[in-house]
Amino acid sequence: MADVLKGLSHHPQKTLSSKYFYDEKGSALFRKIMALPEYYLTRAEMDIFQNKTAELITALELDKAINYDLVELGPGDGTKTIHLLKGLLEQGYAYNYLPIDISQHALDGLADMLEEQVPALSVKALQGDYFEKLGILKSAQRPKVVLVLGSNIGNLSDAEAATFIRQLSDNLNPGDKILLGVDLIKPKEIVLPAYDDKQGITAAFNMNLLERINHELGADFDLSQFEHQAVYEEKEGLASSYLVSKTAQTVTIDGRSFRFAPGESIHMEISRKYNDTVIKQVLAGTDIHIQSRILDSRELFADYVLARS
Repeated sequence: MADVLKGLSHHPQKTLSSKYFYDEKGSALFRKIMALPEYYLTRAEMDIFQNKTAELITALELDKAINYDLVELGPGDGTKTIHLLKGLLEQGYAYNYLPIDISQHALDGLADMLEEQVPALSVKALQGDYFEKLGILKSAQRPKVVLVLGSNIGNLSDAEAATFIRQLSDNLNPGDKILLGVDLIKPKEIVLPAYDDKQGITAAFNMNLLERINHELGADFDLSQFEHQAVYEEKEGLASSYLVSKTAQTVTIDGRSFRFAPGESIHMEISRKYNDTVIKQVLAGTDIHIQSRILDSRELFADYVLARS
């Protein structure tokens, strides 16, 4: 409640946090988005994991004499990671796989899938906050590789991303690695349709947050009086999603009124695109540096291997 009230009170730009997108309906809509022809991101990173597995493993510069903790933050359904997990085992690397997620349900589904498809794999799923669990793992002193995939970091501003990397660094030991998946800066013709698909699934995904606020917080958003708008600033590499008021209207939540002028928007989400320059800016002032990067076959997406000094 507090986050929603604070965001809608923000001047001059009303905002809502994208972290609240993923209720049951929102998660189902996002799975549909990932399958859309316009949404290239998932396929591009899958191309790296499926077709460049050996290159990924080489880039990580691991030692077969060492037992690693392979930690994944927000692993999802594991369909990308499983290619790396199998490849490491096939090449004789010793490791424990530790997926961390806030959702126990998601972790249970992942564990069941891995038990069936990779029975030799040592899996210890950890439910809870990323940094709390990483802090516990740090004290174990085993070398770590931390996977942060799917360009999830792109939902953060550069300042927030830098804070995230610093927090990550604080929970790693020298020599630990990060595999960071990011979407690359590219022309508007490719990026914009990924956030404004012809079927309107992305619009429904954004609208679902208003519906959720209505149901859970007793708000009275009239969804028919808002429309989805996607914007991409190609030079900056920044995609943004908005919900725009079609008319002058007032929305009430918990006894508080929020007025909208015609054309006034709610900022819903950013999707930052990267290149080496932006990555280096985010890493500046941290103990993390770029070791190498692997691109998909169309050079739309990159997985950066980062190392802790």
